[in-house]
Amino acid sequence: MTLRILCAAIAALFLSGCNQDAGNAVMPPPVALNAEAMGVFCGMNLMEHPGPKGQIITGSRIDPFWFTSVRDTVAFTLMPDQPRDIRAVYVSDMARAPSWEDPGATNWIDARKAFFVIESRKQGGMGAAEAVPFGNRAAADGFVMANGGRVVAFAEIPPAYVLGSDNVGDQSERDHSDVKLN
Repeated sequence: MTLRILCAAIAALFLSGCNQDAGNAVMPPPVALNAEAMGVFCGMNLMEHPGPKGQIITGSRIDPFWFTSVRDTVAFTLMPDQPRDIRAVYVSDMARAPSWEDPGATNWIDARKAFFVIESRKQGGMGAAEAVPFGNRAAADGFVMANGGRVVAFAEIPPAYVLGSDNVGDQSERDHSDVKLN
């Protein structure tokens, strides 16, 4: 009888562990930037444009959605008509980038952990205002000293800044702290 209870307890522990793993899916790793990466909004090759890049990994696609700019990456998370099964949002860590012209192929950082410089003099890959991401605050502060702007967290990037207008309806009042990763 005691053996049955012990076996049942072990089975229950094992099954509860499996259920916890399913509910807390591990964030998929970033994909290295490559010559096949085409921007979602512009259809252009990412490697042909300077400045930081972005990628969003969803549960419904094998390949990431690629973005020629971080601004477009953040905008994608705010647009109601885009996929909502976001599993990860990665941006170029410009603190580890070889240069502005070469933002790097593997120096990705989770966007929710990055420090972003907005309102600087630097323009993104498509010639628009950019949200420049850094993996550490000191690098972001140094960028501000050289290029102007201010440092914010992912959830603090104003929707109007990435959507391009103060008149964007309900989205202008929404922040992206509610971006849930599945």
